[in-house]
Amino acid sequence: MNESSFHVVIDAVRDVASGIREFTFRRADGQPFPLYSAGSHVVVSVPAGERPRRNPYSLLGDPNERMSWRIAVRRQEPSRGGSAWLHEQARVGDRLDITAPMNLFPLISTARSHLLVAGGIGVTPILSQARELARRGADFEVHYAWRSPAHAAYVAELEALAPGKVHHYDESQGVRIDFKTLFAGRRLGTHFYICGPTPMVSAAMEGGAAMGWPATNLHSERFASAEPGEPFDVLLARSGQRITVPADLSLLEALEQCGAPVNALCRGGACGQCETPVLSADGELLHHDVYLSDADKQAGKLVMPCVSRFKGACLTLDL
Repeated sequence: MNESSFHVVIDAVRDVASGIREFTFRRADGQPFPLYSAGSHVVVSVPAGERPRRNPYSLLGDPNERMSWRIAVRRQEPSRGGSAWLHEQARVGDRLDITAPMNLFPLISTARSHLLVAGGIGVTPILSQARELARRGADFEVHYAWRSPAHAAYVAELEALAPGKVHHYDESQGVRIDFKTLFAGRRLGTHFYICGPTPMVSAAMEGGAAMGWPATNLHSERFASAEPGEPFDVLLARSGQRITVPADLSLLEALEQCGAPVNALCRGGACGQCETPVLSADGELLHHDVYLSDADKQAGKLVMPCVSRFKGACLTLDL
């Protein structure tokens, strides 16, 4: 552990919706956590199997509450081990390591109004943002979509902190967000924030652009998950080292294990910190990030090793 990470103890565990479990952490040394801003996330190291899994999760509690932090974890199907371990094996009293908070999804302080949209587990950063806006007495509203009532986490908490400001969309009843209607007629200075499944986020961002909203007023967060795939070889051009990335390990995790100099923050394909130059690729790059542009992905000169993979004989990186 270093100054940017903490040893924590699981202080409480509870199910908040179907397939979604909440964890409350306290510091193992009994000291208060640092303050964080609404929309922040941490990376949790999970002892799943022989290798720890490092997954990002949004902090959903009150940023002013410094003795405990809360996250919610949706059970992934299939799981590479992280969410499965947290759902099946994690118990109160277990110790974990987590990073200091990072915020890639901050509220814009100069906004005149805030339009918050959550899809499924994407409610977690939206919940923290709504709580902060309510504290400020800011002008905002929340639009929350879910698959069914059984999957609707934190409805009561949202309603309690923002009565009259929360709008619900139950997909099981055929109710979905019409983004064209949602974007229409908003006053100048409104900022839009969305976190949810990639298709939903893409539809929203495209809808906002089509309605003439400036890109600077459209904000999204969508962490991709590292997915298993076929093993492949990687040649590190600077060191001459050649490694094999196994099926159940991400490219970033394999690089970290061999000591390659790769920086990473979100570990979910969103921040761009682990962007790595590709020198050659004897096969196909499988881009799963949400950071690189379509043009960058087609060019094949960059890869985000936290979530992306390769299908072919050998991938050569400038490392």
